[in-house]
Amino acid sequence: MNVKTKFVVGSLMALSLSTAYADTLQEAIQYTVNENPEIRSAAAERSAVEEEIGQAKARFFPTIDIAVGAGWERTLNPTTEGAGEGSKSLGRDEASIQINQMLYDGFATSSEVNRQTARTNAKAYNVYGEAEFIAIRAVEAYINVLRREQLLTLAEENLAVHQSTNDQIKSRSDRGVGRKADVEQSTGRLALAQKNVLSEIGNLKDAQTAYLRVVGKLPYDLQPIASPEKALPASFDQAIDLAINNHPILKSANVDIESAIAQHATAKAAFMPRVDLELSASHNKDIDGIEGVNEDALAMVRLRYNLYNGGKDMARRRETAQLINQAKSIRDNTYRQAVESMRLSWVAHQTVKSQMAFFESHRNASINSNEAYQKQFNIGRRSLLDLLDSANEMYVAKSAYTNAKYDELYSQFRILASGGAINQYLNISMPEETNVLPVNEAWIGESQKMRVTPTYAKTPDDSKQ
Repeated sequence: MNVKTKFVVGSLMALSLSTAYADTLQEAIQYTVNENPEIRSAAAERSAVEEEIGQAKARFFPTIDIAVGAGWERTLNPTTEGAGEGSKSLGRDEASIQINQMLYDGFATSSEVNRQTARTNAKAYNVYGEAEFIAIRAVEAYINVLRREQLLTLAEENLAVHQSTNDQIKSRSDRGVGRKADVEQSTGRLALAQKNVLSEIGNLKDAQTAYLRVVGKLPYDLQPIASPEKALPASFDQAIDLAINNHPILKSANVDIESAIAQHATAKAAFMPRVDLELSASHNKDIDGIEGVNEDALAMVRLRYNLYNGGKDMARRRETAQLINQAKSIRDNTYRQAVESMRLSWVAHQTVKSQMAFFESHRNASINSNEAYQKQFNIGRRSLLDLLDSANEMYVAKSAYTNAKYDELYSQFRILASGGAINQYLNISMPEETNVLPVNEAWIGESQKMRVTPTYAKTPDDSKQ
């Protein structure tokens, strides 16, 4: 059975070797951040929104239009009738150029640039947030592969123990000093141990498949992970501050408020006049029934001011005001989610951390008990059932300790992820789409006055966390 198990596991490892190269956690996360399609999709969306900044800035520059035409024209007007010609047909040629430069538009263009810049920065934070979310999933997949490899090793050790016991019982029975019932009981426990090995092989395959789904490569020779405990916040309140000040999704929600404020400023521009500089020139020939060339040039400063349009602009202004309120409510909800996520992560870590000593004590005690039972069984002071139960308890205790050990490790990384700091801790190179663009400081100062940041209300039991 051991040979079969090693063959299966060896086949899995060989398959992994041919398709993956990530050996350390940092390499695995870096590959994930570079290649994961969900992160790349978010990055593409951020790049698309950034192009809208250029579209908004284009309004600062002049527009230049030319028009050229050639064709046939039939004309009947007082001029042709006065000449006694009735209708007149001529070949008509046209050429014109028009230049328009916006001089003042009520700051609509600058507000739109601010809005699109804020939208781009919000998407940049979203890319970072997606990278954090995918990174903790990759960490979980990495840890689960290590977990399942060790649990398989424990199952094989348990199988070896039962195989040795079964061989001992069969040998006694063959010599006529053992009971047939003991052989049957030992054989049954051996079959259960064999089943456990096969179950763990299946669990390992599932863990490798989950790793492939997130990271994009099958795992091969994954290295142990160093605990990030020294990088964790020293207290629960510090953990909450980390989540509030550093979580990228909360930052994105705050920038969305700035985008809504800029949109509100854009709507205000409809109440302002618009001033344009217009330059134009034309060269026409044989038009309106008059033979010859007709040229003109024009340079004008035009002011346009809408006085009434049925209340549309007022409604738009009220709409954008409500959009600011919506953005604030979304931010407040995101704030609560960030605090909740960190609280759950912190409590989960503290819970499993407090249990580790008991898991370790149970494991050590079960190992010592099994060794003692084996010696007592050899001299006839323990029954076979006692020995088999002891071996099973040792296997269960070792497995529980292993699960708890990896649960504690994952809970530590989960705290980092809840604070948006997992990629920073692992020194992962982030996509350039996570870069935040500089903004108009004067406008940001004004927008800050319009948004109120919620504060974390400390509960009486927080000091005990």
